[in-house]
Amino acid sequence: MGGQGQILAIDRTDDSRFRLLIDAVTDYAIYMLDSTGRVISWNPGAQKFKGYTEEEILGEHFSRFYTEEDLATDLPTRALRAAAEEGRFEAEGWRVRKDGRRFWAHVVIDPIRTASGELIGYAKITRDLTERRAAERALRESEERFRLLVESVADYAIYMLDPSGIVSSWNLGAQRFKGYDTEEIVGQHFSRFYTPEDKATELPKRALATAEREGKFEAEGWRVRKDGTRFWAHVVIDSIRDDHGRLLGFAKITRDLTERREAQRALEQAREAFFQAQKIEAVGQLTGGVAHDFNNLLMAILGSLELVRKRVPEDPRVTRLIDNAYQAAQRGASLTQRMLAFARRQELKLAPVDVPNLVRGMADLLDRSLGPTVIIDTRFPLSISPVMADENQLELAILNLSMNARDAMGDGGHILISAQEAAIGDDDPAGLPPGRYVVVSVKDDGQGMDDRTRSRATEPFFTTKGVGKGTGLGLSMVEGLTAQSGGKLTIESQEGEGTNIRLWFPAATVNREAQRTFRRAPAEAEAEEARPIAILTVDDDALVLLNTAAMLEDLGHVVHQAASGAEALALVDKHDIDLLLTDFAMPQMNGVELAEAVRARRPDLPVLLATGFAELGEGASPHMPRLAKPFTQAELARAIAHAVDPEQSGRVVALRAS
Repeated sequence: MGGQGQILAIDRTDDSRFRLLIDAVTDYAIYMLDSTGRVISWNPGAQKFKGYTEEEILGEHFSRFYTEEDLATDLPTRALRAAAEEGRFEAEGWRVRKDGRRFWAHVVIDPIRTASGELIGYAKITRDLTERRAAERALRESEERFRLLVESVADYAIYMLDPSGIVSSWNLGAQRFKGYDTEEIVGQHFSRFYTPEDKATELPKRALATAEREGKFEAEGWRVRKDGTRFWAHVVIDSIRDDHGRLLGFAKITRDLTERREAQRALEQAREAFFQAQKIEAVGQLTGGVAHDFNNLLMAILGSLELVRKRVPEDPRVTRLIDNAYQAAQRGASLTQRMLAFARRQELKLAPVDVPNLVRGMADLLDRSLGPTVIIDTRFPLSISPVMADENQLELAILNLSMNARDAMGDGGHILISAQEAAIGDDDPAGLPPGRYVVVSVKDDGQGMDDRTRSRATEPFFTTKGVGKGTGLGLSMVEGLTAQSGGKLTIESQEGEGTNIRLWFPAATVNREAQRTFRRAPAEAEAEEARPIAILTVDDDALVLLNTAAMLEDLGHVVHQAASGAEALALVDKHDIDLLLTDFAMPQMNGVELAEAVRARRPDLPVLLATGFAELGEGASPHMPRLAKPFTQAELARAIAHAVDPEQSGRVVALRAS
């Protein structure tokens, strides 16, 4: 068997060895035809492919292996003629087995001639390529499906680059992300998708070099669309090589992550805000608990000092010491109010407050507090709605902010106190409900805050003042006041450009009913005259219980004492009680629960709740009379009078500004 035009000659001396070779081949059908096309030899490979034994096929014409379609075109005759004339016939096509099944065959027919050139027959070699053809067809179909898949993907830009970075293919996702049609971009260098900053650092060139060297390049960064807009992309570049390792080009996959990046940033901001809120809440709970304990201590101290002051002989040396101790305790009470304000547990008297009138009434106080080096200006509209706030606490907040502004200006400067109305829609970042608000601003031209200071300004105990010059609770207290009042605090400040603290309060609506409350009288006020009654006082703190009982006895009342709710219920059943005076925060049974249990026995028994908390939780009636801790004997006397006589003008005794 040779090339085109080759003549096969028979050497009879090698016939036996040649026969053995042919019979050993089973992967090829190798057989001979005479000059007319009849089979004159048959090997095991031919029997395997065709299905005929040697006895069945010898002497038969080879055309029986062809399909009816090929027989109709006289292909067998044409094949022999081509082999005889051209020295070789080679083709692929369907052939037919003995059982009628078809297989895809690769066929070679060579002429066999004598040494003198006489044609004596043909050598025919057939190979069954059915499986290979099926595999090739499956590969082509897979490639076509992959091409269609790549071209139809809209969420990823998938395209090819040649080794120099020229775009050689383009899919729907690439067109959607980048904005270029296939005709516009194929043949262009892929660096046009990069920003000028990345081009300046030769990032496109470095990306291809990395992919060629390491097999892959992966990164995220800004890319540029056809219209010049930018999008945040995740990019993967893979090198493509042939079987010999030669670089053919690069496969580039790009995904637009702009929305995911923005969502991730929003999530991180929300997570940071949540962590901050958790931290503030934890510190707030700690602060509120400490303030409550301090209230109990101050209750015992102030009450005891008040009683001692009344009972000791008039001796200036002694009374001066008592008064000094009393003033120190009052300063401690002021600090606890700040702590409670930060923890949002302070009792507030929410009522309509006219801000311009409030600030004008503070003029002398501000002048004395801030000193002559500070110029104070005010700016208010001719008409502005009142705010819903606690007047005393708002006054204290404005004073606190003004003193902070003075300290920030150092050698003096200008402070502007102003107010304006504003409306909030449904998308307020702080989550305030939609409605009308009044914004009270305290603005200075001091040194301002850097980003770190501004972000921490309202944290409890954070201060930029020197040791001993500030508690770090001022802004925390003001923020607690605004939040408890249904508003918020915002800070506008740049380093070197001053600071503007803005307090948002709900605008008071017409005819809005304010909380009914009684203001504390000055500490030196005399107690109201009242008839002696039997009072059950309950407190789990022995110091407070002893002090309260002493003040009640000094007022002339009959006092029964209990250290727990269970003990109090037993005394209610045993004695004729005219009034229950109970602490709120007690273990096992708090004051509200005790009041409910007592009223189940004695529905008509007046109850007075002593507490330093603004919120009493579930079950607390808003009409339940309350007395804010720490209280003086005069405040206690008035609270008892109003609790026993419901026809008086109010029911709640609120905190005094400090």
